[in-house]
Amino acid sequence: MPNHPLHAPVLDWYRTHRRSLPWRKPGCSPWGVLVSEVMLQQTPVARVLPVWQEWLERWPVPADLAARPPGEAIRAWGRLGYPRRALRLHEAAQVIVERHGGAVPDDHAALLALPGIGTYTAAAVSTFAFGRRHAVIDTNVRRVLARAVGGRQFPAPALTAAETRRLERLVPDEPAAAATWAVASMEMGALVCTARAPRCGACPVASLCRWRLDGAPVQDGVRRGQPWAGTDRQVRGRILAVLRAASEPVPAGVLAGAVPDGDLSDRAQRDRSLDALVADGLVEPLSGDRYALPGVHSGR
Repeated sequence: MPNHPLHAPVLDWYRTHRRSLPWRKPGCSPWGVLVSEVMLQQTPVARVLPVWQEWLERWPVPADLAARPPGEAIRAWGRLGYPRRALRLHEAAQVIVERHGGAVPDDHAALLALPGIGTYTAAAVSTFAFGRRHAVIDTNVRRVLARAVGGRQFPAPALTAAETRRLERLVPDEPAAAATWAVASMEMGALVCTARAPRCGACPVASLCRWRLDGAPVQDGVRRGQPWAGTDRQVRGRILAVLRAASEPVPAGVLAGAVPDGDLSDRAQRDRSLDALVADGLVEPLSGDRYALPGVHSGR
């Protein structure tokens, strides 16, 4: 495939403006790349950095994590959000040990078969850890190319097969260039072509961008993010915070303090949120109406 006009300016911009992130350094292990990709899903880099570093110091290889109770992964996850990702990483570490001799597999299909590893993460690990050629398509990449190529302010809510094919055609043929293109287009979306306030004056492809050349039309019907305050997700986070801080199983009455008492709806939300955490495997019910992170206090 001949070079696309976007390639050279985006790659040149990346060489000058890329952030120095530990999971991008040549010495980072495939496990380090895998952990970073799972943590970075819907979570900003600034929040991920300290947690990623702590994880890799504590569990430098999958076998280290696989040998520990899943509750320790949830505790170490801290406040990154979406804590089921911690459980999936723990399960993935166990499968890596059981099926792959403790080494993250370099085969795309084997990566995709790991618990909690979807299309994006499998492509990202295969590309960044092993130098394979894949279309690595995240929200930032979709937004950059929706604007520059498609002339739309935002991509469609869900990735379609047609969009995937269009983005695959933009990937350079050479695997090394494909990997750099993937991370460079991500970086463009994170630093320049942002969702709320794109910095078109600093964009290396502003003169080629269809959306900008068309006058940057505002797109109607764009779905906004859900509020956080007062949601079940916030309540679940408060309950998990109590359990992460506890060295002993926590009585239900103590967990009740995670949500201020009010009317019956408050208690119903608290009970519903606790039930959801148990159903998701993030909280383990114990005898005596007590609760704990899974596996940490089993048998007590």
